[in-house]
Amino acid sequence: MDSPRHLLAELARRHAFADLGALAPKVVPEAVLIPPLCEFGQRLLTLDAEDFAAEVDAKTVPAGLRRRARDCHMPQTAREQPRGALASLRPAYGLLLEVIKVRWERRELSSMMAAVHIAAEYLPLLAFEPVLGHAGDPARWPEGLRAEGSRFGAIGDRECDHTKPEKSAADRTLRVAQEPPTGWRAYFDRQHSQLAGALATCVARCRTPCTAMDWVPAEARAGLVDRCKAARAFADTPLVRLRHAAPVGHGFGVPSPEEVQEAWSRSRLHLARGDAGPAALTEDGFPLPGLPTLFSAVAAAPIRPATLLADVTAHLVRLIEGP
Repeated sequence: MDSPRHLLAELARRHAFADLGALAPKVVPEAVLIPPLCEFGQRLLTLDAEDFAAEVDAKTVPAGLRRRARDCHMPQTAREQPRGALASLRPAYGLLLEVIKVRWERRELSSMMAAVHIAAEYLPLLAFEPVLGHAGDPARWPEGLRAEGSRFGAIGDRECDHTKPEKSAADRTLRVAQEPPTGWRAYFDRQHSQLAGALATCVARCRTPCTAMDWVPAEARAGLVDRCKAARAFADTPLVRLRHAAPVGHGFGVPSPEEVQEAWSRSRLHLARGDAGPAALTEDGFPLPGLPTLFSAVAAAPIRPATLLADVTAHLVRLIEGP
């Protein structure tokens, strides 16, 4: 018969952090480190990027795990250091891939589709990172966005191809670094994903280009255009649109695993028509084959699923099973 500790270890291996954190003190009273570590793991699993850098007892969460979580953290003020996901989105996309994989294995498809949707919203910033030198930090925008003749953030300019929400986000992003922390957080809650789409429009779909993107080096422009086209194409795939059939979208249905697989198969064919999109046809062993390779192509750098959740699990199992 399985022992209580064995069952707790199985909960850890299934990434059931919330349940484990609640039950462990009743079974392993001496393991006082387990609940805080479970809370840390739950933040990662739910992609609570605002709180990845929340203070935790150094004895509870190993320093290496805390550092890797901070790499995915969204700064809560314009001056917070380190800059986490605003310095680079690559660690965050590694975590997104790991979460997508775990949610798929647990058949938590609504949560999985929410993670896919987040990845789609911010993918243009991943494409821009090689030319920006950061991941869309409003405190570090190039002066070229404000160059003479630029319509970036010009609300009411009818020649600009940005939507009204994108124009509003572009206008706000140029000044939000001077706002108080409440304004900074409100911008990231409501507008930063719109800004990502606005940047992609500037280089990949604008019918009346202005000077806003003249700062991009000529030798880097073609690659940036291809990567942004792939990012925009991913946002328009059957897979991402499938989210609207889930409770986190606009309906009450939850897609089945077969529906997700079928939508991704059609999405891969849709993406293959673009210059960077054929990467999605790669058989890379991921539950949604080709997704890590597609993200790598958009980033112009290797993006593989992280092992943060796996390493939190391994540490929990060691605590539960003891020496």
